[in-house]
Amino acid sequence: MQRILSSLALAAGLGAALGVQAAEQDQVKRGEYLARAADCMACHTAEGGAPFAGGLPIESPFGTIYGSNITSDKQYGIGSYSADEFFAALTEGKRKDGANLYPAMPYTSYHLVKREDSDAIHAYLMTVPAVNRAAPQTSLSFPFNVRLGLSGWNMLYGKSVQLQSAEGKSEAWQRGQYMVEVLGHCGECHTPRNDIGALQQDKRLTGGLLNGYLAPSLLAQDLAERGWTTADLTSFLKHGMSAQGSMFNEMFPVVHHSTQHLEDSDLAAMATYLLGDQPPQAKVVQSVPFEQLSDSAKRGRQQYLNVCAGCHGVEGEGKPHIAVAMQGNTTLRLADSRNLAKVVLEGIREQQFTGFERMQPMPGFADKLGDQELADLINYLRQAWGGLPGDLGVQQVAQLKSE
Repeated sequence: MQRILSSLALAAGLGAALGVQAAEQDQVKRGEYLARAADCMACHTAEGGAPFAGGLPIESPFGTIYGSNITSDKQYGIGSYSADEFFAALTEGKRKDGANLYPAMPYTSYHLVKREDSDAIHAYLMTVPAVNRAAPQTSLSFPFNVRLGLSGWNMLYGKSVQLQSAEGKSEAWQRGQYMVEVLGHCGECHTPRNDIGALQQDKRLTGGLLNGYLAPSLLAQDLAERGWTTADLTSFLKHGMSAQGSMFNEMFPVVHHSTQHLEDSDLAAMATYLLGDQPPQAKVVQSVPFEQLSDSAKRGRQQYLNVCAGCHGVEGEGKPHIAVAMQGNTTLRLADSRNLAKVVLEGIREQQFTGFERMQPMPGFADKLGDQELADLINYLRQAWGGLPGDLGVQQVAQLKSE
């Protein structure tokens, strides 16, 4: 009898242990997904470097900040961080040693991360292979290089991101709010900042400048004005491409490291939150006939045929797997044409999207187009397919170039 009871106790103990192990594995798997949703890899992985090993330079108006090592390495990574210490880093911007993190780490949004989500991300990161390498030293101008001074900044702005009431909203909208505002921290780029780098909450998601590019407004009406529907926005987040164009510049790492790996229901929830449960009608822009173009845009038609039509098509129809269409392209529909000017001048690197989809590299034309030629080309693109006036002057274009 004693032997039977011992065997039953052993089996019960083994079952309990296996249950704990399964729960831990589930937590790690969930943490991996949440780390994708929080886009951790994009800032903590240098180009060509090991995942999460740090070293990516992040340019700011105050100097260069380098993404830190968040592998399980105990010397240079976060391998010695407890779950409590990780939660403090994530939500309060506090390192294990008590020093302040720079707010390039988006703890201003992450302060709303649920504790169970933080614990799951921590459990996952503890399984990431350790890389024993220190990130380069961050170098900021005075007084921004004094970490102690961030204590006052944090008191003013550290928890300034707050969620609007979800009363009367659908479950998808509520899930999308958490994905966009907290885990995805979209407002960190798509909201303007003040002179000391704090988000201007009264202008939440109205657009912000990032390394010379405009992270455009994500307000529902502004998205609809640029032709976005819930279905198109969901597809864009999943594949990096839609009828409105393809992701490029700072958004390309977002789809590469984060959104393409998310569940369709979460992507649809993000689109639902941004456009609303009853989204505004997407605006359709009709092509403008040549004879109705401004004089500058008419000259720009020739510039387009010279340097753009070979890839984007004579009538702006684009070429699958090579170049996006100009018809319906959201970049052309931005009233602020800095992104359009920068793309034309600097080009875009080759882009690898989901499946077998690719976009070939686009060369820059800074050495081929003068200010007047650039103004004419931008006016043609804006007026012919963007639904905007073709009235940018040379001085305005020169200002865009300088910025």
